[in-house]
Amino acid sequence: MKKTRRRYDRDFKISVLAELDAGKPLAQVAREYGIHPSLPCRWKTELAENPEKAFRGNGNKYKDQARIAELERLLGQAHAENELLKKAFAMTQKKIHEERLKPMLRDDI
Repeated sequence: MKKTRRRYDRDFKISVLAELDAGKPLAQVAREYGIHPSLPCRWKTELAENPEKAFRGNGNKYKDQARIAELERLLGQAHAENELLKKAFAMTQKKIHEERLKPMLRDDI
């Protein structure tokens, strides 16, 4: 199956670069937007070389799709954490129940 090449519009590229300039790590920005980490570096170079002509063209808006992907990832992570906490809670409850039964079992012996 052939993958289609995604195209990003000027606003998307500038917003990614703005987040990098604000101090966010490259890996985090790339993960949030669902892009390869080399793209922002290339975009930064292109913008520095010729700001007026940089990012011309008709790209597609992927910011919303990238945000949805990030939220889905966070939801999956929260679900996994929730399941882990449920198991830990059940184990703790079982241990507390066993501790309460120990004195009763000793009295019967």
